[in-house]
Amino acid sequence: MDTATRLEVINWLTAQGLTGVPENEILRGFCERCCAAGLELSRSLAIIDTLHPIFEGRGFRWNDCDTNEPDSFEYGSSNEGEAAQNWRRSVFHHMLQTGDDEFRIDLMNSAHLDFPVIEELSAQGHRHYLAFVHRFGEAGTLGQMDCFYSNWLTRRHDGFTEDQISALRDLLPLLAFTIKSAQQVDIVRTLGRVYLGRDASEQVLRGRISRGVTERINAVLWFSDLRSSTAISESISPDEIIPLLNDYAEASIDAIYEAGGDVLKLIGDGVLAIFTGDMATARQAALRAEHRFRLNINELNARRNGEGRPVTTAYVGLHVGEVFYGNIGSEDRLDFTVVGPAVNEVSRIASMCRSVDRELLASSEFCAGLDDEGRRYLVSTGRYALRGIGRAQDLYTLDPEIAASQPATRAYENYLT
Repeated sequence: MDTATRLEVINWLTAQGLTGVPENEILRGFCERCCAAGLELSRSLAIIDTLHPIFEGRGFRWNDCDTNEPDSFEYGSSNEGEAAQNWRRSVFHHMLQTGDDEFRIDLMNSAHLDFPVIEELSAQGHRHYLAFVHRFGEAGTLGQMDCFYSNWLTRRHDGFTEDQISALRDLLPLLAFTIKSAQQVDIVRTLGRVYLGRDASEQVLRGRISRGVTERINAVLWFSDLRSSTAISESISPDEIIPLLNDYAEASIDAIYEAGGDVLKLIGDGVLAIFTGDMATARQAALRAEHRFRLNINELNARRNGEGRPVTTAYVGLHVGEVFYGNIGSEDRLDFTVVGPAVNEVSRIASMCRSVDRELLASSEFCAGLDDEGRRYLVSTGRYALRGIGRAQDLYTLDPEIAASQPATRAYENYLT
């Protein structure tokens, strides 16, 4: 590959990084351009760790022929179990242990090497294997993202030429940088979505980060917390508390997201969420989320009972009102959330569930905005003065007939869909 062609590939990589092309497309385009320039690649694999609550990293593949392998994948922890064994027997792990940046294998003469992948690659017709590790500096490391790993294969009988290896040495640092840049964008979006919520994250990433910049919106407000969580926490070992909270938080968050809501805050065992858009549709979506939440809890409790672990249920309060939505806090610590009297009120409504022994309570404003059919499924539990709220109001719960009668349950579920 001559200098002019290398510059063309470098310019192309730079453009892809600036444009924000997905990593698998970057690798595919890079390999195709290398092949067109006479660098006879047959297969490539690029791996980079990331910063994600579930996945340890991501990988991207390219092959010169159709395969059943996906061109991108995510992998979990490599610290235990079979994944750890596979990692410790990999070429990349060997390179980290020895400090090598580059490793070559002649697949026609590799019986003395104890790398499980070699035999499979040789059987597929590949003849020469090159692996590279590009290490990041301390300032360039993010979480476990401290290296870019890649391997390159050819079917050429005599393997890669020195000129081809030289071309890869020149080009791979920029490929690593381009994929690392794409991963950093993914990390920002993931962390924003995980820690701020889906809509709040999008708002922040679109530039709404100025302190005090909010907008008035009408929203259906959800506040839920666990029944008897304090007593349960005091009765179990400390290392069981977080799994308990995680299990029930997942049950609620999955239900809210499935119904189109957005979770804004986790407050201990409490969840604050909003449903926006058309208010009639948002009310129905909140009821759909609450129903899904109960089904999730039933499945969760069946599993936890089978494991001999404590179970509980949750209280949910629903309300509708105008709130301020946006950035609130100090110059050094902002929160993108909702504030206003309606937020305090929905919290008080959820707290009343204990007093009236109901798992769901909805405000008069929430009930009044439902259509005729929706209002039929809610019944008043009485009129109450909420702590810190200057007016008394009727609070509503689901008609007990819904849980007692299968026809009533089906009718309610049909209404929610």
